[in-house]
Amino acid sequence: QVHLRESGGGSVQSGGSLRLSCVASTYLFSDLYMAWFRQAPGKEREGVACIDDGGRIRYTDSVKDRFTISRDNARNTLYLQMNRLKPEDTAMYYCAAYHISGSCLRPNYKYWGQGTQVTVSS
Repeated sequence: QVHLRESGGGSVQSGGSLRLSCVASTYLFSDLYMAWFRQAPGKEREGVACIDDGGRIRYTDSVKDRFTISRDNARNTLYLQMNRLKPEDTAMYYCAAYHISGSCLRPNYKYWGQGTQVTVSS
């Protein structure tokens, strides 16, 4: 069992920045595919970015050149640096671990955090 705890969400104005963190309760963190997802009210959960155990990264098109996913294996922590935020980035952001199958931007993960809210005002 892997527990994930997100933090770093908040309310910012358009153009602002936030950094999300996700701490994982496992010594196997360095072996795990990790990802960030988000879900806005009334919408499906959307893959934002993913990073595998080798450091390979993918982003959804809408956040490319604005968001950066990274991991610190020594601290069992996943990060999402979000710059030039837009109102359409408003959502609950979730950390996910242990990719099961398919595209790493699809929500096929075994473990999920509780989420952290990001609100961007215009």
